[in-house]
Amino acid sequence: MVLMLLTSNQQQLMRIAKDSIAYGLEHGIAVPINYKEFVAELQAQRATFVTLEIKHQLRGCIGMLEAIRPLIVDVAENAFAAAFRDPRFPPVTTAEYSQLEIHLSILSAAEPMSFYSEEDLVRQLRPGVDGLIMQEGGHRGTFLPSVWESLAEPGDFLLHLKQKSGLASDYWSDSLKVS
Repeated sequence: MVLMLLTSNQQQLMRIAKDSIAYGLEHGIAVPINYKEFVAELQAQRATFVTLEIKHQLRGCIGMLEAIRPLIVDVAENAFAAAFRDPRFPPVTTAEYSQLEIHLSILSAAEPMSFYSEEDLVRQLRPGVDGLIMQEGGHRGTFLPSVWESLAEPGDFLLHLKQKSGLASDYWSDSLKVS
Protein backbone atom coordinates (compact mmCIF):
# COMPACT_ATOMS: atom_id res chain seq x y z
CA MET A 1 0.00 0.00 0.00
CA VAL A 2 2.98 2.37 0.46
CA LEU A 3 5.25 3.28 -2.45
CA MET A 4 9.00 3.76 -2.15
CA LEU A 5 10.68 6.69 -3.90
CA LEU A 6 14.25 7.69 -4.63
CA THR A 7 15.88 9.08 -1.48
CA SER A 8 16.43 12.49 -3.10
CA ASN A 9 12.73 12.70 -3.95
CA GLN A 10 11.73 11.63 -0.43
CA GLN A 11 13.89 14.42 0.96
CA GLN A 12 12.35 16.93 -1.42
CA LEU A 13 8.84 15.88 -0.37
CA MET A 14 9.76 16.32 3.30
CA ARG A 15 11.08 19.82 2.54
CA ILE A 16 7.89 20.69 0.67
CA ALA A 17 5.73 19.43 3.56
CA LYS A 18 7.70 21.51 6.07
CA ASP A 19 7.73 24.55 3.76
CA SER A 20 3.98 24.28 3.22
CA ILE A 21 3.33 24.41 6.96
CA ALA A 22 5.71 27.37 7.37
CA TYR A 23 4.05 29.13 4.44
CA GLY A 24 0.66 28.41 6.00
CA LEU A 25 1.71 30.02 9.27
CA GLU A 26 2.60 33.21 7.40
CA HIS A 27 0.03 33.31 4.57
CA GLY A 28 -2.85 31.05 5.62
CA ILE A 29 -2.60 28.81 2.53
CA ALA A 30 -0.45 25.91 1.34
CA VAL A 31 2.77 26.79 -0.45
CA PRO A 32 2.01 27.27 -4.17
CA ILE A 33 3.57 24.51 -6.28
CA ASN A 34 4.32 24.50 -10.00
CA TYR A 35 4.52 20.72 -10.28
CA LYS A 36 5.98 20.87 -13.80
CA GLU A 37 9.25 22.15 -12.30
CA PHE A 38 9.81 18.79 -10.58
CA VAL A 39 11.03 15.40 -11.80
CA ALA A 40 8.51 12.98 -13.32
CA GLU A 41 8.29 10.83 -10.18
CA LEU A 42 7.03 13.85 -8.22
CA GLN A 43 4.63 14.89 -11.00
CA ALA A 44 2.86 11.51 -11.07
CA GLN A 45 -0.61 11.41 -9.56
CA ARG A 46 -0.36 9.76 -6.15
CA ALA A 47 -2.45 9.63 -3.01
CA THR A 48 -0.73 10.65 0.22
CA PHE A 49 -1.26 11.10 3.92
CA VAL A 50 0.70 13.55 6.03
CA THR A 51 0.88 12.82 9.75
CA LEU A 52 2.16 15.37 12.25
CA GLU A 53 3.37 14.51 15.73
CA ILE A 54 4.83 16.45 18.63
CA LYS A 55 6.78 14.31 21.11
CA HIS A 56 5.29 11.17 19.52
CA GLN A 57 1.73 12.42 20.08
CA LEU A 58 -0.58 12.87 17.10
CA ARG A 59 -0.98 16.55 16.17
CA GLY A 60 -2.72 16.17 12.81
CA CYS A 61 -3.25 13.72 9.98
CA ILE A 62 -4.86 14.42 6.63
CA GLY A 63 -4.73 12.57 3.36
CA MET A 64 -6.52 11.02 0.45
CA LEU A 65 -7.00 7.39 -0.53
CA GLU A 66 -7.29 8.14 -4.24
CA ALA A 67 -4.76 9.86 -6.46
CA ILE A 68 -6.30 13.04 -7.87
CA ARG A 69 -3.33 15.41 -8.18
CA PRO A 70 0.45 15.37 -8.64
CA LEU A 71 2.39 13.87 -5.74
CA ILE A 72 4.29 17.07 -4.96
CA VAL A 73 1.03 19.07 -4.84
CA ASP A 74 -0.75 16.41 -2.76
CA VAL A 75 2.01 16.50 -0.14
CA ALA A 76 1.98 20.32 0.04
CA GLU A 77 -1.81 20.46 0.36
CA ASN A 78 -2.06 17.60 2.86
CA ALA A 79 0.76 18.99 5.03
CA PHE A 80 -1.05 22.32 5.20
CA ALA A 81 -4.37 20.61 5.93
CA ALA A 82 -2.85 18.36 8.64
CA ALA A 83 -1.41 21.45 10.34
CA PHE A 84 -4.38 23.77 10.02
CA ARG A 85 -7.55 21.89 9.06
CA ASP A 86 -7.62 18.63 11.02
CA PRO A 87 -10.90 19.08 12.95
CA ARG A 88 -9.56 17.11 15.91
CA PHE A 89 -6.93 19.75 16.73
CA PRO A 90 -6.50 23.52 16.85
CA PRO A 91 -4.27 24.94 14.10
CA VAL A 92 -0.52 24.47 14.57
CA THR A 93 1.13 27.53 16.10
CA THR A 94 4.45 29.16 15.33
CA ALA A 95 5.70 27.93 18.72
CA GLU A 96 4.85 24.33 17.79
CA TYR A 97 6.37 24.45 14.31
CA SER A 98 9.93 23.61 15.35
CA GLN A 99 8.68 20.62 17.39
CA LEU A 100 6.74 18.98 14.55
CA GLU A 101 7.68 15.52 13.38
CA ILE A 102 6.39 15.00 9.83
CA HIS A 103 5.59 11.55 8.45
CA LEU A 104 4.62 10.96 4.82
CA SER A 105 2.75 7.96 3.48
CA ILE A 106 2.62 7.65 -0.31
CA LEU A 107 -0.03 5.14 -1.22
CA SER A 108 -0.19 2.71 -4.08
CA ALA A 109 -3.58 2.01 -5.65
CA ALA A 110 -5.81 -0.03 -3.36
CA GLU A 111 -6.14 -3.66 -4.43
CA PRO A 112 -9.11 -5.75 -3.25
CA MET A 113 -8.10 -8.69 -1.07
CA SER A 114 -9.58 -12.15 -1.55
CA PHE A 115 -10.23 -14.19 1.59
CA TYR A 116 -12.70 -16.85 2.68
CA SER A 117 -12.74 -16.17 6.44
CA GLU A 118 -11.48 -13.74 9.05
CA GLU A 119 -8.66 -16.16 9.89
CA ASP A 120 -7.64 -16.27 6.23
CA LEU A 121 -7.57 -12.47 6.06
CA VAL A 122 -5.46 -12.27 9.23
CA ARG A 123 -2.98 -14.81 7.78
CA GLN A 124 -2.54 -12.69 4.65
CA LEU A 125 -1.72 -9.45 6.48
CA ARG A 126 1.90 -8.32 6.34
CA PRO A 127 2.84 -6.35 9.47
CA GLY A 128 4.61 -3.09 8.72
CA VAL A 129 3.76 -3.35 5.01
CA ASP A 130 0.01 -3.44 4.50
CA GLY A 131 -2.40 -0.63 5.06
CA LEU A 132 -6.08 -1.55 4.90
CA ILE A 133 -9.35 0.00 3.81
CA MET A 134 -12.37 -1.81 5.25
CA GLN A 135 -15.92 -1.26 3.96
CA GLU A 136 -19.23 -2.75 5.00
CA GLY A 137 -22.48 -1.00 4.16
CA GLY A 138 -22.14 2.58 5.38
CA HIS A 139 -19.11 1.74 7.52
CA ARG A 140 -15.59 2.51 6.37
CA GLY A 141 -12.21 2.71 8.06
CA THR A 142 -8.58 3.01 7.03
CA PHE A 143 -5.31 2.10 8.70
CA LEU A 144 -2.02 3.20 7.15
CA PRO A 145 0.98 0.87 7.41
CA SER A 146 2.37 3.08 10.19
CA VAL A 147 -0.41 1.82 12.51
CA TRP A 148 1.54 -1.45 12.77
CA GLU A 149 3.93 0.42 15.10
CA SER A 150 1.24 0.42 17.79
CA LEU A 151 -0.69 -2.72 16.73
CA ALA A 152 1.95 -5.27 15.78
CA GLU A 153 -0.27 -8.38 15.73
CA PRO A 154 -2.41 -8.96 12.61
CA GLY A 155 -5.44 -10.02 14.68
CA ASP A 156 -5.26 -6.85 16.80
CA PHE A 157 -4.74 -4.73 13.68
CA LEU A 158 -7.93 -6.12 12.13
CA LEU A 159 -9.94 -5.90 15.37
CA HIS A 160 -9.07 -2.22 15.86
CA LEU A 161 -9.80 -1.44 12.22
CA LYS A 162 -13.26 -2.97 12.61
CA GLN A 163 -13.84 -0.77 15.64
CA LYS A 164 -12.58 2.32 13.80
CA SER A 165 -14.99 1.44 10.99
CA GLY A 166 -17.88 1.46 13.46
CA LEU A 167 -18.26 -2.32 13.50
CA ALA A 168 -18.26 -4.60 16.53
CA SER A 169 -14.93 -6.27 17.24
CA ASP A 170 -16.51 -9.70 16.68
CA TYR A 171 -18.34 -8.64 13.50
CA TRP A 172 -17.87 -10.75 10.39
CA SER A 173 -19.73 -10.93 7.09
CA ASP A 174 -19.03 -12.47 3.71
CA SER A 175 -19.89 -9.08 2.17
CA LEU A 176 -17.06 -7.31 4.02
CA LYS A 177 -14.70 -5.60 1.56
CA VAL A 178 -11.02 -5.15 2.37
CA SER A 179 -8.37 -3.64 0.13
